[in-house]
Amino acid sequence: MINVTMKQLRYFDALARHRHFGRAAEACGISQPALSIQMKELEALFGAPLIDRSAREIRLSGLGEELIIRAHSILRAVDELEDLARKSQGPLAGPLRLGIIPTVAPYLLPDLIKHLAAHYPDLDVRPRETVTQTLIRDLVDGRLDVAVVALPMSEPALFEAPLLDEEFVLVRPLEDAGKPVPRPETLREMRLLLLEEGHCFRDQAISFCNLQSSPPRDLMEGSSLSTLVQMVGAGIGVTLIPEMAVPIESRSAPVSIARLPKPRPRRRIGMVWRQSSPLADKFGQIAQVLQDFTKSRTSAFGGTLMRPAQSDG
Repeated sequence: MINVTMKQLRYFDALARHRHFGRAAEACGISQPALSIQMKELEALFGAPLIDRSAREIRLSGLGEELIIRAHSILRAVDELEDLARKSQGPLAGPLRLGIIPTVAPYLLPDLIKHLAAHYPDLDVRPRETVTQTLIRDLVDGRLDVAVVALPMSEPALFEAPLLDEEFVLVRPLEDAGKPVPRPETLREMRLLLLEEGHCFRDQAISFCNLQSSPPRDLMEGSSLSTLVQMVGAGIGVTLIPEMAVPIESRSAPVSIARLPKPRPRRRIGMVWRQSSPLADKFGQIAQVLQDFTKSRTSAFGGTLMRPAQSDG
């Protein structure tokens, strides 16, 4: 019988995700030498290498690839056992691993955490900000409990609860404030600033401007909405941002904000979680609390157009 410990499986999982001993050790809260020792002990138990250390980036061996698949299942099952115990303990308490996309986090997360703390004083929200693809992978693998993303996800393993709808607005240099608002086909001819690859908001902006088949004349990219707005303020081009970003970003640079012509682009923000989670019902209750929260936020955005999500039916 191979006496593999849960600790070893969690360390191996971290190494498989980060592909780097230093980053994996940091994620696990241990030293790099300690992680190396644990991995050597794990390989000794299996009698074969699990990690290919010859390449610049750590890779798993064939056996390692097989093990990580089974390790994910084991770790997820153990986490769900813990969640099953939490389910019977009244209001949700303890850690809540919450993922959130970068085009929502700076504008919604601080107040969202405060609102959750008021309703769930024993809840320990542990946020993680990253792009949608990574959030969904970590949700399915059990490394996150819930995530706030743009809907729909079209992921059968996840349940989706809409929170709010919002439109996109056009950001131009301040001196363009009085000019007519360009139509999507005109935006294709302008110097358009977009988020870099991997952001779902980038894909939504590209779809609105119909850039899939005809790239803009002078496309530039940024790593965050703040960067894009600063570039606009410097006279480099124009960009689109979600309306929840307007109160913060419009104060950070000399820019003008304009509504786009109808039909205006918009997105739906929602909360998602694994349908198989023992805490699925409690996550649904949290989603309802956050839906009520977005209703109270509607008037807090001044002239912007954010509103609670409505049925499309």
